[in-house]
Amino acid sequence: MSERLESARPDETPAIVWLGFMAMCVGMFMAILDVQVVATSLPTIQSALGIDPDQMSWIQTAYLIAEVVAIPLTGFLTRLLTMRWLFVTAISLFVAASAGCAASGSFDELVAWRVLQGFSGGTLIPSVFSAVFILFPNGRQALATTIAGVLAVLAPTVGPIVGGWLTQTYSWHWLFLINIIPGIVSAILAARSLPRQATDLSELKHLDGLSLLLMASALTSLELSLKEAPTSGWISAYVLSLLTVCLASGGVFVWRTLRRNRPIVDLGNFGDRNFLVGSVLSFVLGIGLFGSVYLMPVFLAFIRGHDALEIGMTMLVTGIAQLVTAPIAVALEKRMDARLLSAAGFALFAIGVGMSAFEDPRTDYDAMFWPQVVRGVAIMFCLLPPTRLALGTLPADRIPDASGLFNLMRNLGGAIGIALIDTIIYTRSEPLGQALWTRLQTGDIEAGTFVGAPLQTISGHNGSFDADTMALLDPLVQTAASVRAINEAWMIVAVLTGCALLSVPFARRPTSK
Repeated sequence: MSERLESARPDETPAIVWLGFMAMCVGMFMAILDVQVVATSLPTIQSALGIDPDQMSWIQTAYLIAEVVAIPLTGFLTRLLTMRWLFVTAISLFVAASAGCAASGSFDELVAWRVLQGFSGGTLIPSVFSAVFILFPNGRQALATTIAGVLAVLAPTVGPIVGGWLTQTYSWHWLFLINIIPGIVSAILAARSLPRQATDLSELKHLDGLSLLLMASALTSLELSLKEAPTSGWISAYVLSLLTVCLASGGVFVWRTLRRNRPIVDLGNFGDRNFLVGSVLSFVLGIGLFGSVYLMPVFLAFIRGHDALEIGMTMLVTGIAQLVTAPIAVALEKRMDARLLSAAGFALFAIGVGMSAFEDPRTDYDAMFWPQVVRGVAIMFCLLPPTRLALGTLPADRIPDASGLFNLMRNLGGAIGIALIDTIIYTRSEPLGQALWTRLQTGDIEAGTFVGAPLQTISGHNGSFDADTMALLDPLVQTAASVRAINEAWMIVAVLTGCALLSVPFARRPTSK
């Protein structure tokens, strides 16, 4: 197997290698973008198909569950189909599923296509990052990782503006139809440009079906529990039962996998110290990256009342900062210790997240500009050096499995981060609102200014308000309480992101393979 993958380094001209790799990056970009563009237009889809409000979230959940199950299977599927045919097959299925989603006339039909779309899209991301270390020599890996990384983090940033524009200008069907032409072009270019290897169907003989079911059960129950916990409660019977299934099936999966000579997922990669540290960093980046991309639309939509297009224009600042920083990240990554760059990146990212923890109900584009710039500058240093730490020194035959696990950690971090954020917003808004009422009733001018209340109503006041004043202040207080809860979520995400620094000293200095 090692020889098969080592031979994947092509003898063709570099232009051919880069063409195939860029085709893979386009496919990955479309898969990540799909989640965001659909998220911005769920109400439109709900109205068009007559979907019950309590079922609407399944349009996203079905995709995400299928995706998170597919990601760790990338190593097995690469060994079975080869990198070239795995990508061509996955992007072809993604295109077909996108067409199916666009043609769907019912909720059940749409969800079924979303499952296929999520599973095929889930293999595209780790395939790209493993290709970096299989297709390119050391000197080109930094540039290739940066290209993949920019597209991976740019997609969630531009997703809202693309989704909002497509829905407003055309219809919700175009959220899926935009995948078709780029997907077909990517499949053709990849089939012609990526290195040719023989498929190894004998891998099917070693497929551990029970381990596959256990892994799917653990990841599915975890995703469902994280989805429901903020609203149903973390100690509700439903959530606890899902977490129990996750722990039980996950525990048996790990035990069974570690005892097999040909496991479906090579968990032995976690025995490599640098891969373990890189995976921890990837997990924490998922919390910070997914959390910030989630919190900004929540604030801009529910507090400021912006539509998807306006939200996308505001969030574009982060993407521009990433693009400007990318060449600097490539240059520094070639010259500096990946551990130092990782530490600097996560420290800066934590600062950028923390800068957003001081918003008020009137915060908008101007106040959000510099926190986004800081986060955008930091992101490439949170992605490029940790990827080098995790995958850069592994043998070629272990990279596909390791890439799947590395990317899975980022997705799980994002899922847990969003569940944590929702929990904070749901549980903290009411007590924070009560605290604001108490301060307003004592004539606290600072609280009145934060809420946006008429200061002549607050100044010198002591005691309860009359009914008319309560009616005037109530919506302002509810909005301000939500802002305070969002600020707390920003600060907790900042602290968790900063905690990533604790793992960096445990990594060894990367050496060339």
